Amino acid sequence: METINTRRTIRKYSDKDVSEELLGQLLSQAARTQTMGNLQLYSVVVTRSKEGKEKLAPAHFNQPMVTEAPVVLTICADYNRTSVWCRNRNAVPGYDNFLSFINAATDALLYTQTFCNLAEEAGLGLCYLGTTVYMPQMIIDALKLPELVMPVATLTVGWPAENPPLTDRLPAEAFVHSETYLDYTKADIDRLYAYKEGLEENKHFCEINHKETLAQIFTDIRYTKKDNEAMSEGMMEALKKQKFI
Repeated sequence: METINTRRTIRKYSDKDVSEELLGQLLSQAARTQTMGNLQLYSVVVTRSKEGKEKLAPAHFNQPMVTEAPVVLTICADYNRTSVWCRNRNAVPGYDNFLSFINAATDALLYTQTFCNLAEEAGLGLCYLGTTVYMPQMIIDALKLPELVMPVATLTVGWPAENPPLTDRLPAEAFVHSETYLDYTKADIDRLYAYKEGLEENKHFCEINHKETLAQIFTDIRYTKKDNEAMSEGMMEALKKQKFI
């Protein structure tokens, strides 16, 4: 419990190696997480080589931790393995559809979070890369992923060489609803976002980006409509090539 309350995203790592034994243990233990139909609809590609990291880096906007971390894990939604199993057992698979992708992606993300919890309990530092779904075709090509395998999450893993401050979180009342979903009034938003918007670092963030509100940082700079639409098209194309739609 204490670890989750103090967890930090780690982007700088020491030169200390992450042993094959420890990594293998954590990857194996994480498989005890929840999974649909006990099918374990995920695969993990482990990248340790300099060359492998350099191939992956452009898909993650060349963020330095991709090439500097001892280990990069790409977690994939995987219905290929299950389909091969079915075909070799006189069963006809029917998993080349979007619902199957959602099921496999859910499995993969549950596995990812369980691995994160175990790795941080062991003292390792992690950075979750949301960029995985921005340009998935580059990752598919770099890792030679077959049809019905789609990257959904990436983790950089290593021993921490930094101790950054904790980032803020919204209070539980911002996202917990009783019985039915209760939509937010302006007064609710003012109350729930007051702490986040009042932080000096967030005020400074607005100042240096010449924005009136923190929300504008997200809509106008970080996650713009134009970028979201363009990357959505790329993801849909990748899903088509991987036979999920």
